[in-house]
Amino acid sequence: MAVRRSGTARRMSLRMTPGGVVVVVPMGVPLAEAERFAHHQRDWIAGRLDATPERIALAPGVELPFMGIAHTISHQPTARRGVWAEEGRINVSGGAEHVARRVESFLRDEARLVLAHRSRILAEGIGRRVNRVSVRDTRSRWGSCTAAGDLSFSWRLILAPAWILDYVVAHEVAHLAEMNHGPGFWRLVETLTGDPKPARSWLKSHGPGLHRYGLSA
Repeated sequence: MAVRRSGTARRMSLRMTPGGVVVVVPMGVPLAEAERFAHHQRDWIAGRLDATPERIALAPGVELPFMGIAHTISHQPTARRGVWAEEGRINVSGGAEHVARRVESFLRDEARLVLAHRSRILAEGIGRRVNRVSVRDTRSRWGSCTAAGDLSFSWRLILAPAWILDYVVAHEVAHLAEMNHGPGFWRLVETLTGDPKPARSWLKSHGPGLHRYGLSA
């Protein structure tokens, strides 16, 4: 269990993240009080942990989504192409002991390319400029935007359908113009990607499952 202090929280609350349970507490609340709160909620925590999907290793024969389309990891030990996606397979050359690492590296690289491309395309459409795009294995958010125009995304978005990825990109690109979540921000998001509600609902329901895959899951 982790404790996160929040300057905006008015009361203590629990959040389930891919890394476990997080107790969100207002600033100034003693750690012991946060622990007592979590103890009183132990039945809820246990139920949510029991419902957490099992983690999935990136091993030969495993099926995983790539841009929302099911692909099966196929070990091709004698191939000389590295890692490539083709006809519903993610093919991996080299030794079996390197398959998981190479597949995750491939997914991260693909995420970086796609997210950077989509970010710059959408930013140009609203007359804004993206400074830098990076990918990480973030646990509490799918993307972020700094005042300097740096965008960061979870590489796991490459597992989601393209329209979900586009929504997250639109969300962060909109912050280049509106560094808030006010009405103007959401109007801009809708201009960039259409009604955001279906994508937000999808991420709430299916997003945690994207964290099942990989070495860093």
